[in-house]
Amino acid sequence: MARAIWTGSITFGLVSIPVGLFSATEDHTIHFHQFERGTADRIRNQRVNERTGEVVEYSDIVKGADIGEGEHVIVEPDELDAVAPGRSRSLEILDFVDLREIDPVYYQRTYWLGPAGEQNSGPYALLLEALRRTERAAIGTFVMRGKEYLAAVRPAEKVLAMETLYFADEIRDPAEEVPNLPEKRPSKGRELDMATQLIESMSGPWRPRNYRDAYQERVQKLIEDKRAGREIVTEAEPAEATEMSGLLAALERSVAAAKGRTKGNSNGRADKADKTDKTGAGKNGASKNGASKGGAGRGKQPDLADANKTELLKLARKHDIPGRSSMSREELAEAIRAAESSGRQAS
Repeated sequence: MARAIWTGSITFGLVSIPVGLFSATEDHTIHFHQFERGTADRIRNQRVNERTGEVVEYSDIVKGADIGEGEHVIVEPDELDAVAPGRSRSLEILDFVDLREIDPVYYQRTYWLGPAGEQNSGPYALLLEALRRTERAAIGTFVMRGKEYLAAVRPAEKVLAMETLYFADEIRDPAEEVPNLPEKRPSKGRELDMATQLIESMSGPWRPRNYRDAYQERVQKLIEDKRAGREIVTEAEPAEATEMSGLLAALERSVAAAKGRTKGNSNGRADKADKTDKTGAGKNGASKNGASKGGAGRGKQPDLADANKTELLKLARKHDIPGRSSMSREELAEAIRAAESSGRQAS
């Protein structure tokens, strides 16, 4: 059983509920040590005086606040301790707000709050159910590890969740930070209708287990392959930006593919392409526009002549074409045609 990383009480009005704070998430990132290339020598970080080059002991280090023009105000550790908020034993609730009004940009990190002792489970359950029924979050402040936090306590399925929040002055203004933002939003048009239809056709319930950290899996495989002395194969599949001139066609193809998936077709466009090939292909398994048996007809898998590089890369990966990541669009199309032709001859 995990130990609480903070213990205290949720207080609101004259009510006080003792609780413990537990981490709700864990980091599965693969961490590396540093080595000098070509050697087995570890690289260590040291605190070095930049003027003398000598290592400085931690006890001899003080902090300096940059006040501009190369000047700093030096602050001693005990001076910081004197103004620190201290260890708080109370999560003081200031307001109850509509949970839907909190913009996710304010969320920082999630914790679980549990009752501190069986004798406190009754008041704890009461608060949990009251928050659930009112669809409210309790907003308050508390101090942990010498830092004051703004927090939102919300109802989860069987437990109170606590989100540490950013303060308002910590949220950057996107208008000042993000360049090239559109000046106005499109209010109508075929593209907007198709984009809305695509979103609706791809919509479904939130199932977090459907998603995984594919990058970390590739890093782990890289480590295992290198340890076993196997060949390392990497590939890059950069997505080309969709131009406005081709946006509508790309949206229409995407909607058709999404509709194919929602009909219970596990292979999506590929299965629909096979069906088209059986019914509408001409001699030698090719349709009028030259798409081969592995390609799709109109509204299905895109014709090779019309497909962008990202779509061609997906087809090339399906056919396991070597060196595909370094090929041009024309080379990819030619390699896919050859692979499909070879597949027909083999069958």
